[in-house]
Amino acid sequence: MRRVRYESRGGPLFVEEVPLPEPGPGELLVRAEAIGVTLPVVREVTEAAEPVPLGGEIAGQVVAVGEGVTRFGTGDRVTGLCLGHGYADVALLHEAMASPVPGDTGAVDAVALLRSGLVALGALEAARPQPGEATLVTAAASGVGHLAVQLARTRGAGRVVGAVSDPAKAGFVRALGADHVISYGDGSWGTPVDYVLDAVGGELLTRALHALVPEGRLVAYSSGGGTIQAYDLLVDAKSVIGFQMARVARGKPELYEQWREELWRLFAAGEVKPVVHAEFALEDAAQAHAEIEARANLGKVVLIP
Repeated sequence: MRRVRYESRGGPLFVEEVPLPEPGPGELLVRAEAIGVTLPVVREVTEAAEPVPLGGEIAGQVVAVGEGVTRFGTGDRVTGLCLGHGYADVALLHEAMASPVPGDTGAVDAVALLRSGLVALGALEAARPQPGEATLVTAAASGVGHLAVQLARTRGAGRVVGAVSDPAKAGFVRALGADHVISYGDGSWGTPVDYVLDAVGGELLTRALHALVPEGRLVAYSSGGGTIQAYDLLVDAKSVIGFQMARVARGKPELYEQWREELWRLFAAGEVKPVVHAEFALEDAAQAHAEIEARANLGKVVLIP
């Protein structure tokens, strides 16, 4: 089988031939049809001190199951987050992280929707949105952000503002349902909002906080870090809420499953539509990473084994 690997921080990425793995207890062996590329994995390649397996979202067909697997069998179509070597034509997926792909849904749509949609929906839930409230979504053209814009609409947002790195992305974000689109470099971010979903972090975190009304909520779910001054919270009684999908998946499996079912329902109803920016072969994984690093993507970037 083929998989993508690198040997030192920053790459380069290359494809190697390795033996087919055996599924261990609770694991599925999946022949991947589509693999989602995410910013956290891209950052691991450029920032981690030692090389790490390139994990990620995968979708495909189960070809073998390990001991103790009860929910899936060979031939089933699944999608989920692979924590090991996911940039491969065959990958190991833990049963707890797997979700059945319904009906005739394609693997690319499944990869573009489910994991990114779970993060977007979880961040939205953390904000405790009320009907009619205004929201601002940073990285609104990203794999997660473009779904968050749509999901905010399904939860009754009265005004949705998308924030993007490049004004050229404005048309794409408006087409998703955003009322207004701003750029990170704009001098003013307009009328304050009730809650912000921030996927960027870093220096943008302070601007996101200042974009809130008094008692507004900022949900931070980025891997980009950032610092906020306590006084900026106290003066207008604002709050910052951290969200991490892995904690929900591990600690609240019933809620995780509820969100998965909601995403599939919204997808089937046409209320949420994942957008794929580009598809790359495994051999072109470095080019896929470059698209993410350059913030060039409009929607999801996918590898096709």
